[in-house]
Amino acid sequence: MSFVRRAATVFAAATALTAGLALPALAHVTIQPGTAEQGGFTKVAFRVPNERDNASTTKIEISFPADHPLAFVSVKPVPGWEAKVTESKLPTPVKTEYGDLEEAVTTVVWSGGKINPGEFQEFEVSMGQLPKDTDQLMFPTKQTYSNGEVVDWSEAPKTDGTEAEHPAPLLKLVPAAASSPSASPSTAAAAASPTVTPVAAGSSSDGTARLLGGAGLAVGVIGIVIGALGLRRRPA
Repeated sequence: MSFVRRAATVFAAATALTAGLALPALAHVTIQPGTAEQGGFTKVAFRVPNERDNASTTKIEISFPADHPLAFVSVKPVPGWEAKVTESKLPTPVKTEYGDLEEAVTTVVWSGGKINPGEFQEFEVSMGQLPKDTDQLMFPTKQTYSNGEVVDWSEAPKTDGTEAEHPAPLLKLVPAAASSPSASPSTAAAAASPTVTPVAAGSSSDGTARLLGGAGLAVGVIGIVIGALGLRRRPA
């Protein structure tokens, strides 16, 4: 019985360690997919998990970059949620391929719905034209809970490589492929049709792989402990 108790204790400790390593990376508000081509149009999903056990998420407010305004922004309806898109006049018009841009979307707010504990919701947006003079766009996000708590996901990436406590959703921009023609607003609108996003599914697979890897680590630890205990119990 002593051996069984020791093995159970090791398994519980390894499982707790695995959960502690895997869950924080899955709990932040993120943008899926995390990359897009410079100068093009893209469809992304803001993935919002509920991190609280005793409250539901009731509002999401996403701020769009003012230093790199986007000329075209449209949202996909989410059942049970109301989306409010706010445009603001730019201090200085921005020249684009489609003329001078004097106004741009600054915030999108989803409200009226509910993300219960243990659940997540994705809010899809089609947008462009993405800038060519930067390699990333930040989308600071405020997550409001039913108990009045507001979590501000607005921190920039740290220069030392460690993760911020409340990182803002970050879209990395990469150079466009040489053979890829420039997208058009109509292409962006088509991209907003209700289809399954392969990259989002890949992200879920990545999360599953992390958990399976952690479980494998726990099993390996248990194997080592069992082997050690077996050697100690072997008669001399």
